[in-house]
Amino acid sequence: MQFSENSRVWVYQANRKLSDGEVAQVQTELNSFTTGWTAHNNQLKAAGEIRYSRFIVLIVDESQTGASGCSIDKSVRFINQLEQQFNITLLDRFNLAYREGAEVLSAPRRDFEELLKKGSIDTNTIVFNNMVQNLSELQTKWEVPFKDSWHIQLFRDLVAN
Repeated sequence: MQFSENSRVWVYQANRKLSDGEVAQVQTELNSFTTGWTAHNNQLKAAGEIRYSRFIVLIVDESQTGASGCSIDKSVRFINQLEQQFNITLLDRFNLAYREGAEVLSAPRRDFEELLKKGSIDTNTIVFNNMVQNLSELQTKWEVPFKDSWHIQLFRDLVAN
């Protein structure tokens, strides 16, 4: 399915890497959810994907039907259901993901701060901006150096020039 670069996206990050079996199960659940996802009884042009065995990305092309408050509520209920089913946390915005070589890791804010203090994470470390709004931003502004991300605002005193 082709999606406009203006398609709306929501990125949910798991607090741990999913196993291959879990990725397959979650993808099946995503396919089922997005196939039946509606806004005011209109089918949404939607898809869901898993990236790096850690991120769940929901995509809605609003050029046909826009996501409404009710449809967004449905997606949050679906995400809550996945959290319970797979014993993961997906809605914690202060669980911060970053790259360590080819590996994608995450840490709660306090642990991230410690890694920063120790120098394990620096201003060039790639972090994941899960606040991206559309497909274009997902492709260009999702994986960015720490110094260019919103994350730096949280730790300004630690990285002051």
